[in-house]
Amino acid sequence: MSFGEELFILSKAFPKEELYSLTSQLRRAVDSIALNIAEGATGNSQAEFRKFVGYYLSSLAEVVTCLHKAKLRGYIEEESFQNSYKQAFDLMNSIAAFRNTLKSNDK
Repeated sequence: MSFGEELFILSKAFPKEELYSLTSQLRRAVDSIALNIAEGATGNSQAEFRKFVGYYLSSLAEVVTCLHKAKLRGYIEEESFQNSYKQAFDLMNSIAAFRNTLKSNDK
């Protein structure tokens, strides 16, 4: 949740012409992270929760791509990029490890 709020604030500095493009995409992707966990947690099975954790990981990958685009376009400084990228990387590793603890119906 706090990661999402940090990126929301960071995206406020993006140019106005990005409001309906990169700014919106980043905000929707970062909000989707928390929303997918919440939605999956209300499911009836670990398999369903595991599916939503996968969506979480996909949204997080989208956030990372948006961060790269923002950096390439000069909207964020290297230090901000590195800080956000590290947080995303740590979240990705944590949630991937958590997902591996959930039983899958694939077998």
